[in-house]
Amino acid sequence: MTHIIETHQLTKAYSSLKAVDKLDITVESGEIFGLLGPNGAGKTTTISMLCTILKPTSGTATVNGFDIVKEAMQVRKSIGIVFQDPSVDDRMTGRENLLMHANLYGVPTSEQNNRINNVLKLVELEERADDLTRTYSGGMRRRLELARGLIHYPKVLFLDEPTIGLDPQTRDHVWKYIRELKEAHDITVVLTTHYMDEADRLSDRIAIMDYGKIIALDTSSKLKETLEGDVITVKADNLEALLSVITEKLGLQKAQMVDDALEITVQNGKSLLPRIVDMATQNKIYVESIRLREPNLEDVFLHYTGRTIRPDTTKELHGLAEARRRAAAR
Repeated sequence: MTHIIETHQLTKAYSSLKAVDKLDITVESGEIFGLLGPNGAGKTTTISMLCTILKPTSGTATVNGFDIVKEAMQVRKSIGIVFQDPSVDDRMTGRENLLMHANLYGVPTSEQNNRINNVLKLVELEERADDLTRTYSGGMRRRLELARGLIHYPKVLFLDEPTIGLDPQTRDHVWKYIRELKEAHDITVVLTTHYMDEADRLSDRIAIMDYGKIIALDTSSKLKETLEGDVITVKADNLEALLSVITEKLGLQKAQMVDDALEITVQNGKSLLPRIVDMATQNKIYVESIRLREPNLEDVFLHYTGRTIRPDTTKELHGLAEARRRAAAR
């Protein structure tokens, strides 16, 4: 397959902080590539470099065959982007927003109306096209931004946290549009998210990113297979004591505290459920609940990083905001 995106040792540093650290990835033409990680992992900085908003500190990358530094203009013509921060002009109608974007990207005047109508139909905004976007719901604005990102027929569509802040039902709708956009326009989609279910449902391949590095990359199913077992989740009145007991007396080493529960990755989980309860009872530990399930991406992330979530890293966001301000001033 053709590599539409390639990076080699791509790095972005802010003083002593490396927001992206020697990144080596390839994205195949036509795939949905998920970049998964918590806030501050380096996802937005990576996307911003690939979109030429930020210049790398070191390393190289190409998008659609063009160098992101030496051929930035050709890169910009090749891509569409939807950032996590809302960017539609709420003093304009949906149609006017799309028309402005079509003009900025040099879409031929003779094709503009047809393209606008097509993308409005794709995201089901035809009936609201001539209303001011300030009257749109959050989900409708997100759909308009998706349509705007497609108006110039990009080779690659970058979606940075496309469903952040949306309710579950609206997120489901946006997922549907993303799949339809890919199929209708035969484009490559690069999706950044910290929602595990979003990455799981949409992505052909997933790269898990933390502290600026890729720590795992494969299909969702293969990533889950690396855990080699079932996941038992236990809630009890003394989790630390239970962890000590099952580690020492049952020999279960793949166990860790997650929020207010103990999660254990094991083979043959069904046979171990009663043994864990019995061991807890013998040691006067009250088990509030216990359940068994197959591994998910959250478990994969825990396996590779040892954490579920951490406080936001704001330096990356501050650096990106400053870069955007400088770009706007030029």
